[in-house]
Amino acid sequence: MIHNRDSFLDNIAERLGRSRNTSVKPDGNWAFRPQDKTLTGKTADELMEVLRNQCRLIHTELIETSSDKLAAVLESTVNLYGGGPISLWRDLRFDEFGLGKLVRETWPARSVEVNEWDSNRGKENIAEAERANIGITFSDMTLAESGTVVLFSSSDKGRSVSLLPHKYIAIIPKSTVVPRMTQAAQEISRRVQTGETIPSCINFITGPSNSADIEMNLVVGVHGPVKAAYIIVEDR
Repeated sequence: MIHNRDSFLDNIAERLGRSRNTSVKPDGNWAFRPQDKTLTGKTADELMEVLRNQCRLIHTELIETSSDKLAAVLESTVNLYGGGPISLWRDLRFDEFGLGKLVRETWPARSVEVNEWDSNRGKENIAEAERANIGITFSDMTLAESGTVVLFSSSDKGRSVSLLPHKYIAIIPKSTVVPRMTQAAQEISRRVQTGETIPSCINFITGPSNSADIEMNLVVGVHGPVKAAYIIVEDR
C-alpha cells in the first residue's frame, strides 16, 4: 500500500512550477547517451575477450567449451571443486544442453548428492543450498564489461543456489553475452513494456564475494561462495 502518493507528487510538480503529468509517459531524450555506445561495436568474439579479461580481475575462472563437451567439462569442474553435495535449479536447460543424465544418473550412481530445487519442499531447499559444496545455475544474461551473470529467479530457480553454497558454477550460453548493464536493463524494460511477467527477484552476480577494508586490503570469499567458475558453452 502506497500512502500519500498523489499529494507528494503534486507537491513536487508545484515546486517545479508546472502541473503534474498523470497520463503521458515522458520521453527520455537526452542529448548524450554514451551508455548506448560503449562496447556495442564489438563482435561476439571481441565481447568474449572483454569477458575473459574481466574474469581475471574478479578472481573468477572462465572455461570455454562446446555443447558436446559441456557434460565432461562440468563434471571435471565439479571434481576440481571437491564434489557434492550439489544444489541446482530445476531448469529445462539442463536437459536442453545434455546435462540431464549427468545430474540424475551419473552423479547419484557415484554417490554424489544432488539436490534439485523443488518449490513444494519450501525451506528444505534453502537448508540444502546452505550445506551444499557447489551451487550450479544457468545465466540468463551475461555482462561482458563487468563479468556479471544475471539470474532470473522463479519458484523453480531459488536465489539461494547461487548465494549459499561454498562454491558456485554458472553455465553461460554464449548467446547470453551482452556488452554491459545497459543492454540488460533495456531487455528487462522491453519485457515489461510488452506485458511479459518478469521475476520479482533478479540477481546480478559478479564472481565470488569480495570485501575490502579502509586500507584497501581485498579479501575474497568473506560471504557467499568463496570460488566461482563460469563455463561458457558455444550455442550460436
